[in-house]
Amino acid sequence: MSRFSETLERLNATIESRVGADPASSYTAKLLAGGAAMAGKKFGEEAVETVIAAVLADPEALAAESADLIYHWLVLLAAAGVPLDAVAAKLEAREGRSGIEEKASRPK
Repeated sequence: MSRFSETLERLNATIESRVGADPASSYTAKLLAGGAAMAGKKFGEEAVETVIAAVLADPEALAAESADLIYHWLVLLAAAGVPLDAVAAKLEAREGRSGIEEKASRPK
């Protein structure tokens, strides 16, 4: 298992442990209490910040903003009730197919 996947698993477990927790007790619990709308808004903000860091060619900022983005993505999935295994299944279904072919196969 890679360092990234191990870190991702630990972070996801921490986020899942905050589901139903007192929003005053943690930032994650506060985001989760706000539902997918609140988590999605924050995810969008982090996505923009990540793109800006990339455009500015700032590797340190890109790494930091990517960490924020991934954290908020995991919170969004938890708030929406979408398990990581559902995302993994979508990725697995796309393995071995070109992106062009996969996009063309989607319903319009």
